[in-house]
Amino acid sequence: MTDVTRGFFRILFMVATLAGGLAAEVHTDVIGQSIIGLVIWLALFSLLDDIDPNERFALMACLVIATLGEMFLSLVWGLYTYRLGNIPLFVPPGHVLMLLLGLSLARRMPDAVALAIIGCAGAYSLVAAAAGIDTFGVLLFAVLAAASFAMPKQRSLYASTFVLALALELFGTWLGNWSWAREVPAMGLVTTNPPVAAGAFYCALDALVVCASMRLCGVRPAYFAVR
Repeated sequence: MTDVTRGFFRILFMVATLAGGLAAEVHTDVIGQSIIGLVIWLALFSLLDDIDPNERFALMACLVIATLGEMFLSLVWGLYTYRLGNIPLFVPPGHVLMLLLGLSLARRMPDAVALAIIGCAGAYSLVAAAAGIDTFGVLLFAVLAAASFAMPKQRSLYASTFVLALALELFGTWLGNWSWAREVPAMGLVTTNPPVAAGAFYCALDALVVCASMRLCGVRPAYFAVR
C-alpha cells in the first residue's frame, strides 16, 4: 500500500469515526454515550501508533487544552450545551481527530485558497453582524484573523480547521448532539446554531497547541510545519 493510499484510508477512517459516533450518540443514554466515547478513544490510540513521539506530544497538548476549553465554554460559560448536559467522553479525542484531519487537508491546501476561505469568513461575519443575525461572529472571526496573520505558516491549517469545524458543527447541531445558545451569556450578543465562525475556537485551540509545544519543547513541532 502506497503512502498516498494509506493516507486516504486514514482520513476516511477518521471521518467515519466522527460521523458514525455522532449519528449513533443521539440514540443513546449516558451508558451508550460512554461506550461510543470508548470506541473513539480506541480509534485515536490506533492512529497514534504511527505518529512520531514528538508529534504525539503536540496531540496530547491538544487533548488537554481542548478538554479544559470544553469545560469552560459549555459548563461554565454556557455558550453551548450537549444533549445530556455533560461533556461526552468522545469530545476530547474528537478534537484530536479534528486536528489530524485539519493537518491532512492543510498540507494539500494552497495559500491562496486559505486566504480565500478566511476572506469569505470575514465577509460573512460582517454581513451577519450588520443584519443582526450573528453579532458574536465578528469576535470569532477576529480570533481567526489574528491567529492567521500572527502565525502565517499555519494559515492553511487554520483555514482547513475552520472548514472542517463548520461541517462538524452543522452535522452535530442538525442531529441534536449539542446546541448553541441564541444569546451569548454575559455579552449581550447573539449568534446562530451553530455560529458559522465557530471554527475560530478550533483555530484558537490549534494556535495554543503550537505555542504550548514551543514553550515546553523549545521548538515548533515539525508536525505543524504545513508550509
